[in-house]
Amino acid sequence: MTDAPPQRIRVSTLELFFDLVFVFTITQLADTLAEDFGWETFGNVMLILFVVWWMYSGYAWLTNAVAPTSTTRRTLLLAGMAGFLVMALAIPEAFGEYGWLFGASYLVVNVVHSVLFRTAGPAAAQAMRLLAPLNIVAAVLVLTGGLVPEPWRHILWIAAPLLQVATGYLHDIEMHSISAGHFVERHGLVVIVAIGESIIAIGLGFRDVHLGLPEVLVAVLGLCVAYYFWWFYFAVDESRAERVLAGTGSPLRRARLALNGWGYAHYPMLLGILIASVGIKKTVGHAMEPLKWGSALALGGGVALYLIGHATFLRLLRLRGTLHRLAGAAVVLATIPLGHVTAIGQLAAIVVIMAGTAIIEDLPEVRRSGSTAIGDFGRTPHEG
Repeated sequence: MTDAPPQRIRVSTLELFFDLVFVFTITQLADTLAEDFGWETFGNVMLILFVVWWMYSGYAWLTNAVAPTSTTRRTLLLAGMAGFLVMALAIPEAFGEYGWLFGASYLVVNVVHSVLFRTAGPAAAQAMRLLAPLNIVAAVLVLTGGLVPEPWRHILWIAAPLLQVATGYLHDIEMHSISAGHFVERHGLVVIVAIGESIIAIGLGFRDVHLGLPEVLVAVLGLCVAYYFWWFYFAVDESRAERVLAGTGSPLRRARLALNGWGYAHYPMLLGILIASVGIKKTVGHAMEPLKWGSALALGGGVALYLIGHATFLRLLRLRGTLHRLAGAAVVLATIPLGHVTAIGQLAAIVVIMAGTAIIEDLPEVRRSGSTAIGDFGRTPHEG
């Protein structure tokens, strides 16, 4: 009699609920950027998204090790969700009036994360002995930044993500036990929810707008952009990515791949979705008019950034498709001058480029010629 294969750990509905609260921060950041698409606002959005994404990813690692199966754990997770919600509410004034509120909520999120991780077992608890204090220090930097004037505010905000990046190398990352199926599914869910939220954000831009043929075309083309965001991430490579992560040999290499691939490489994808949704919203009601250079840059740059992020992700996993995405991103960026002529022209060109990239990549001969990394299990690019 043979043993049954180990049961795959599934993402719980409570974790999906958590993701929905987190993605509200994406919506808030998109609205903030849409109201003032300047370089200062863009830089602030990048900083906020990074520190928020760092802790969302931290909670993904947390629930990968500590299932929310008890009343105590669920209650603590609810406290973390409340922290994320208040952070999202404070985002429009995170560098202004409500900087202290954003920082205080962020500190709560970090403290709850540290407390929950202490219940994950001896190995995880040992890993958190250094990680938890470093995360708390980063949160204190953000909180202090909300209380002091410029230039100290931005200096402290920049110091926080720098410290967070350093924590990935300062603590014993190999002490984390990673369930590949749950880990990949959790990050995939937040990507699909972010794509869905981008559609909602675009749809809200149609309020009080007369629905003529150009407006309907903008809506359909915006949906097509979202579809190809889905296609590039989910059509083929999600299951292959799970096999690569599961087949990575040593705990150190697996943890490093998880951090680099699902942590850092996913950041530009989420940022790209956010920026692209802003660009599409700028076309609403102005489909036949020229876009301002900033709006055209948001539309083309957001899509290109998403493709570059996913190309980086595939490169880290040694999966095929990197060159197609990079080429597609370069051609998408070339549509920016077209947007300065007509908004709907740039949007339509981007959809055609994304569709063409997907079709070419899906050709049988291209699939056969690409590396699927199946032979690379256990020898990822990360040596630690």
